[in-house]
Amino acid sequence: MKKLLNTLFVTQSDVYLSLDGDNIVLLKDQEQLGRLPLHNLESIVSFGYTGASPALMGYCAERNISIAFLTKNGRFLARVIGQSRGNVTLRKKQYRLSDDEQASARIARNFIFGKIYNNKWILERMTRNYPFRIDVDRFKEISNHLTSILQEVRKCEDLDSLRGWEGQAAISYNRVFNSMILQQKDDFYFHQRSRRPPKDNVNAMLSFAYTLLANDTAAALETVGLDAYVGFMHRDRPGRVSLALDLMEELRGVFADKFVLSLINRKEVNKDNFYKKENGAILMTDDARKIFLKSWQLKKQDKITHPFLSEKITWGLVPYVQALLLARHLRGDLDEYPPFLWK
Repeated sequence: MKKLLNTLFVTQSDVYLSLDGDNIVLLKDQEQLGRLPLHNLESIVSFGYTGASPALMGYCAERNISIAFLTKNGRFLARVIGQSRGNVTLRKKQYRLSDDEQASARIARNFIFGKIYNNKWILERMTRNYPFRIDVDRFKEISNHLTSILQEVRKCEDLDSLRGWEGQAAISYNRVFNSMILQQKDDFYFHQRSRRPPKDNVNAMLSFAYTLLANDTAAALETVGLDAYVGFMHRDRPGRVSLALDLMEELRGVFADKFVLSLINRKEVNKDNFYKKENGAILMTDDARKIFLKSWQLKKQDKITHPFLSEKITWGLVPYVQALLLARHLRGDLDEYPPFLWK
């Protein structure tokens, strides 16, 4: 288990949650793995199917401690709450700010700042780790351009302008994306982003990774009581998890892009893992998706030090921490939403 921001994360999938006095007790095969006082918790997030005792759920409901249940892979199942007090207030604040484009821009610019900052440091790490395999001057040139865009994003208060800066940064970053493919270059290449449908093997993998990341982020937002469908930069569209798309921006490059590149460069996938449809779309085979999903779950278990909390957590918990930080900002507990800044 891991306690972060007054939230208890139970990441073992076969742990049963029970109540003993004013404490939550974690049990596995009737053996106690841990216990923690409930009086300073705001929420509990459990990854797995084992469940919780009715006594614990009742205790938490009376004291406005939410319990969220997810699958071990992070798919949102349900959230148990008591009387809708803080949750309603939080969502009403979210809806009000979403309707105000200037207020939305002030929040959205931090998502985009995080995205561009992280992409810049992906390029910087490439120059440090592979100076003899890439064009270092070209990478440095684009990194410097991203730095100049960051300065504009930081003071931007208009959504259209913010989208323009984000678009410029994406074009620059994509110009050297193909150079970060170091193996199997005849079969894996990137010229430009193609979504519907993906036109090459790399775009097929990127689309799948972004879908998984959006699902993880949407589950994190629902877990903390936010509406994943009401965003700030991505505006309302029926069926679109707009806030999840907002929040995942800062993780696209540093998690999804790097993950796809690692699968290619480590030769965990090859050209036989893809096939072409009549309309030109490139899709992953069933075997490829199994390889992808297995590696994705393993990646989520890797540990990092969170840049804002300065605590070690797994990559899989990053969307949940960012969702909690966003909720705290919307409640007024934080003056500004702190994006995930990787270096």
